[in-house]
Amino acid sequence: MTTPNAVAVRRQLVTFAAAGEQFAADIFAVERVLRYTPPRLLPSSARWLVGVIDHGGRAIPVVDLRERLGLPAPPPGDGARILVARAGESRVGVVVDAVHAVRTVEATAIEPPPPLYRGLAREYLDGVARQDDAIFIVLATDRLLTSTERIEMEHAMATERTDG
Repeated sequence: MTTPNAVAVRRQLVTFAAAGEQFAADIFAVERVLRYTPPRLLPSSARWLVGVIDHGGRAIPVVDLRERLGLPAPPPGDGARILVARAGESRVGVVVDAVHAVRTVEATAIEPPPPLYRGLAREYLDGVARQDDAIFIVLATDRLLTSTERIEMEHAMATERTDG
C-alpha cells in the first residue's frame, strides 16, 4: 500500500533522447507527444526556434532542443517527436530525436546539475536523475525560454499571422 508521503518522494519523468544524450522532463510539464512534422517557419527567428505548429487551435512555437543546448542538430529522423510542454503560462513544442518511456524515480535520485554544465545551458536544467544504470538530464521546461525570448517569439508569431 502506498502512503501519501511515499507518493510525494517520487517523480514521474518522460524520458527522451536528443543528440545522443538522455533527457527527461516532469510528466506534469509534458502535455502531449506528437509525431514530428516540419513546423511552419518563422521569419527572422533564432536558429533554435524552428517554427510553429497548430496544436489544439493554438499556434505553438517549436524549439529544437539540440540547437537550444548547443548540441549537434542533424535533420530530424523517423523517430523524432515534438513534446508539447508547459513553459510558464504558455506552451512550447520541443523537437527531440526519440521518446522512450515514463519512469518513476525517487526524488532523492535527482541531483543538482554538476558543475560541468555551465552557462546558459545550465539554466534549462532541473538536475540529473539516476536510476539503475541510466542517467537522465532533467529539463526545466518552464525555463527553456526567457521572458525576452517569449516576447521576441510572440512578435515573430504575430508577424507571421499578419504576413501569412
